[in-house]
Amino acid sequence: MKKYIGVDMGGTNVRAALVLENGEIIKINKIKTEAQNGPDSVIERVISLIKDTKGEDTIEGIGIGFPGPIDTINNVPMMSTNIPGLDHYPIGKKLEEAFGVPVYLDNDANVAGLAEALVGSGKGLPSIFYVTISTGIGGVLVVDGKCVSGKHGYAGEIANIIIDRNREKINHLNIGAVENEASGTAVTRKGQAVFGDEIKHAGNVFDLALQGNEKAVEIVDNMAYDLAVMFSVISHICEPHAFVLGGGVMASKDVFLGKVIENFNNLVHEPMRDVDFLEAKLEEPGLVGAAMLPISRAK
Repeated sequence: MKKYIGVDMGGTNVRAALVLENGEIIKINKIKTEAQNGPDSVIERVISLIKDTKGEDTIEGIGIGFPGPIDTINNVPMMSTNIPGLDHYPIGKKLEEAFGVPVYLDNDANVAGLAEALVGSGKGLPSIFYVTISTGIGGVLVVDGKCVSGKHGYAGEIANIIIDRNREKINHLNIGAVENEASGTAVTRKGQAVFGDEIKHAGNVFDLALQGNEKAVEIVDNMAYDLAVMFSVISHICEPHAFVLGGGVMASKDVFLGKVIENFNNLVHEPMRDVDFLEAKLEEPGLVGAAMLPISRAK
């Protein structure tokens, strides 16, 4: 069975995995990114990490999941906030020179969605839209086993979708951006505004809602409606065969997901209501999806 390397690049750590074409992980290694030493040093460390992970095995290609928008034609990051100095850096070219195999980059949320589409919850479906709901909100449309990344790598940046322009300005995102209203961070912020310091994370708000606290239930109901608006916007644009949902907030899905689907059904045309809302199931979607990039791009 063919083998690939998947790399998950983060601001603190870089991880690499040797992965079979069916998505099975054989080996995982990790190093510190040490971004403070500059981009050339970071890439040298990545090359060393891949060599250690590859060992004596023959690989068919290398895929990299990167935190930011990617020029998927030239395999360079368009913007590198978490790892300074890698904006427009020729990562793909450097690694191809080092290993003599095809190298592909894509956004880290995109590769997680690709993994779920090819070997996870969306396997066998013509199209899925993967959504991660965690500290932030991200996503990717995967059609026929390929990520739709867009002209400049910004396709799937659903965090900035406006669900209500009559909200407060929070940060650099649009007023009423769904990430600022329905992410884990947003639920925590709104919970702290009502309950104070007893709210440490979004799970505390969900727990209070389960106990029947009316104010917590209101926060969750508003979150569920805002997410439903986001899903309806996505569905009216591309109507995927299924939504695949990942991220830490999904640990509390029993509190809010049913409400999301109920609201969604009231916001879309009747034939669109049979779309499946599936929970992501892979333990390492970032690494597996990165390794799947050479398979996906070769199609």
